[in-house]
Amino acid sequence: MVRFLILTTCVFLGACAWFDRGEPVTEKPEAYRIKSSGGIVQGQRIESGGSDITSASVVSWFDIPFAQPPVGDLRWRAPRAIDAPVDIIVEKEDTSCVQKSSDYAGASGEGIVGSEDCLYLDIKAPADFASKSYPVMFWIHGGGNTTGLKDYYDFTRLVATQGVVVVTANYRLGALGWFTHPAIQGEQKGLDKTSNFGTLDIIESLKWVQGNIVQFGGDAQNVTIFGESAGGHNVFALLASPLADGLFHRAISQSGYTTSSSKQDAYNENGQNMLIERGAWQISKQLNANSDVTANSRQMRNLLKNADARALVALYYTGDGVDNVPLTTIDGIVIPEVGLLGALGLEDYAKNIPVIAGATKDEVSLWLGLHRYFVDVSYPFTKLLPPAFKVKQPDLFDFWIRTRSHGWKLRGADIPLQALETAGYKNLYAYRFDWDHQETSIFADFPNIIGAAHGTDIAFVTGQYNYGSISSYIYPEGPARAEMEATVMSAWSGFARSGIPDTGASLQWSRFTTAHPAYIHLDKDDLLRMSVEDKTMPSLLNGIADHSSSSDLEKCMIVWESLINVGDPQLDAHNAWNDGFCNKFDVRAEQKELAARLVDEFGSVGVN
Repeated sequence: MVRFLILTTCVFLGACAWFDRGEPVTEKPEAYRIKSSGGIVQGQRIESGGSDITSASVVSWFDIPFAQPPVGDLRWRAPRAIDAPVDIIVEKEDTSCVQKSSDYAGASGEGIVGSEDCLYLDIKAPADFASKSYPVMFWIHGGGNTTGLKDYYDFTRLVATQGVVVVTANYRLGALGWFTHPAIQGEQKGLDKTSNFGTLDIIESLKWVQGNIVQFGGDAQNVTIFGESAGGHNVFALLASPLADGLFHRAISQSGYTTSSSKQDAYNENGQNMLIERGAWQISKQLNANSDVTANSRQMRNLLKNADARALVALYYTGDGVDNVPLTTIDGIVIPEVGLLGALGLEDYAKNIPVIAGATKDEVSLWLGLHRYFVDVSYPFTKLLPPAFKVKQPDLFDFWIRTRSHGWKLRGADIPLQALETAGYKNLYAYRFDWDHQETSIFADFPNIIGAAHGTDIAFVTGQYNYGSISSYIYPEGPARAEMEATVMSAWSGFARSGIPDTGASLQWSRFTTAHPAYIHLDKDDLLRMSVEDKTMPSLLNGIADHSSSSDLEKCMIVWESLINVGDPQLDAHNAWNDGFCNKFDVRAEQKELAARLVDEFGSVGVN
């Protein structure tokens, strides 16, 4: 059910506004003009326009190419290194990769937007960068690996207050970033036979950092990769990939996951995997609807290579959108044959570096809080004002969020950390982000509907508290917000410096081990504390059977979502749950029927 809302997150995804380049530029001196392998780029100091003067102590460089544009025959090939040190870099109006437009993902417009020429990165450094060697923090944006761009977040405050260099980079998205088809890989050699072009883009940008970041005041021998959601997933992919060895030295996965598909499922010939309705076979069949080109022919390769990029991506947004779209793929090149999670647990692929992984307390409230099944929406005054949200069944809503969000922590943080420990990692840290000190209003009980939702933690890393028109309710100014920012920024930057997350408080963040799965509750100062995880996925799911406010179908939907999302789908575990209790339902069919019913009644599944 959660997947119904991936494209309907509405105003709540305004949480992380992108950097506004319209702010006045105060300085562009020659000293900020840097020569790199991507070209000569002019740095600038930008005035914040407010009482916060941190921006004046930060230099920014924009739109630096880190690889050749993957256009023409370079579509679905490994990125090619760039060597253009004398080219003058000019800032672009838009560098977003091809994706569905969304103001809340930073890609404005209508329909499918962006370009295949999108492999660019930005850098922010303290103004005294020329004489320093600061820790480098390399941000990998989220967006399901189908949306997002480097400009989405502004790390100025982190750079200014914590003394780090931050790099943000684009990577190819969706089918242009992850694609498996015999007409493509079957005709290519070496690294080009991969299915994980987007992952290789991130690896190429990290190689660029290794070769150039010293010019921007960064220490190439102290690079921390960090990312949220799909960004956290990509952190795990880099930890698993042998091609990323030596490119980074610490890693932070925020609300990540470990899903990876086989090449067979990514292609999904004849729809063999019932969970996948948009494998490369289905998409190429749609693309080839008006011709007789066969799957393995040179004509099919030409058709795919020459298809309009936006039209190709648009094919993934037809139908009801319930299925999983294959992305990170077990290709035996970028992701080893044992799969992403399997590779994390093998010494052969171990990076043996410090790692932090965690999740938020209320991960799925971002979606459930906008779902017509759970909330009623009304306009008590006028439609000129925002709608009022009311939860229909508070106990069911809370139980669904508690169970699914706890499952996200187990599958998206604890189990990957256990795998890393098996591979020999020693310095592992787990967290749960608990901060939910929002203000309620006449329109919504924000602490209970949103709380510590997916993505709400990012604001405390950036110091940018934007959540659209409801920002003042979601991130109210005051001691609780200030304490949380100080804790998160201190822990993240301290980890980047030393490999130890120092919260700035007297509380020590204990290491995570399988025998003692300790984790910190990230919260305001008086609620900052350590706990030990007492649940496993089986024990968590066992608690669903006795929940009195859930119908049999609702229980099976919760079990389904807990076992299908966040990691590799576990259909056998779902079918075996509670002695086969859920085998009387076709959960996917029930999900589709529910979606259709809500669309008929309200015009959409989510509130938009």
